[in-house]
Amino acid sequence: MATANIEIIHEAREHNSGWNLCFQWCRYRYDDGSPDEMGYRFIWRDPEDRLHPQRGQALIQSAAQMFHLIELAMQDGWFVTAEGRR
Repeated sequence: MATANIEIIHEAREHNSGWNLCFQWCRYRYDDGSPDEMGYRFIWRDPEDRLHPQRGQALIQSAAQMFHLIELAMQDGWFVTAEGRR
């Protein structure tokens, strides 16, 4: 399976003093020459602002937390509209 270099285009995140869940619109660039793909993901940042990928999974503690991040992306004007700017 190919690995990907991820370019974050847009990000909505919680702003806590500790770990922060982020919702991102990203470009996936594959090392095997496959065409780039665009898509959403949830990912955690640690207190030092470093990303922590968890084998493609991010624990989302509640629907309210997930919907809050999506709402922030809508307020920032990029949720869904980013899909048209591939």
